[in-house]
Amino acid sequence: MISRRRLILGTGATLLAMTTGKLFAREDIIPLWQDEPPGGGGPSGNLHVSANGSWSNIVSPAIQRFQPENPNGSAVLIAAGGGYRWIGMGGEAWPVARWLNARGYTAYVLSYRLPREKWHAGSLAPLQDAQRAIRLVRSMERKVHLLGFSAGGHLFGMAAARPDFVTYEPQDALDNVVPVVDSVGLIYPVITLEPPYTHTTTHKQLVGNNASANEEANWSVENYVTRNYPPTFLAQAEDDPISNPHNTVIMHNVCRRMGVPVEQINITRGGHGFGLGKAGSPAAIWDEAYAIWLDARK
Repeated sequence: MISRRRLILGTGATLLAMTTGKLFAREDIIPLWQDEPPGGGGPSGNLHVSANGSWSNIVSPAIQRFQPENPNGSAVLIAAGGGYRWIGMGGEAWPVARWLNARGYTAYVLSYRLPREKWHAGSLAPLQDAQRAIRLVRSMERKVHLLGFSAGGHLFGMAAARPDFVTYEPQDALDNVVPVVDSVGLIYPVITLEPPYTHTTTHKQLVGNNASANEEANWSVENYVTRNYPPTFLAQAEDDPISNPHNTVIMHNVCRRMGVPVEQINITRGGHGFGLGKAGSPAAIWDEAYAIWLDARK
């Protein structure tokens, strides 16, 4: 007998294919979990897709694979932002995936569970998905790089910092693999949830408005960076109104202090959520700088 969750997962994968149209072949959508995700729970109904391609009501967390014509042997796993309330596929993840394909990188786009969508794992749910996605991509690719935007940057910053953190009971042999990565790129990321940077939607969704100092520290990336943290690329606009630009300063400083190779691109103007950046704008400088940096690590 087919379980309700397995039926939902199968239906979710079909909906992904229908939603994304010609972007993906059916086999390019890979569910993260064979049955229900760790802890169970979750939303009901169908995937919600906004007019600009943002996703919410994530019933079936998955990775979507974009294959380049001439693979260079390296893969980039992408997590778009959205304050852990939605995932900006149309504005961030998909354009970046196609851009990486043009440079020979196989791109994987992560649709991760959102913590306030009734998952019993709560705030751990997206981190569980990130760890599982890294393991899946690692099983298929020689090198795995992370590229996260905004809240997706927070998610991947945490995943890169805490590969030994056991967030769920092993589901299969794949979960015996430690989810380490070869590099991490964080674009206008939320790094810290500690004062005075407690105003973000990321903070609200992960720890709430009345979080203790301990909870805020537990979900702040900088507190977990060690000398084993992967080489790091940072980019943020100086006029970012959502994630205070000091977030990348904090991350840059802790990487330097720990001896982690780090490169930071400061963008004079661009705000928040600019993705690849409009051609000719100050925000459009980061992608080529990242490409050069990444090519040195492929």
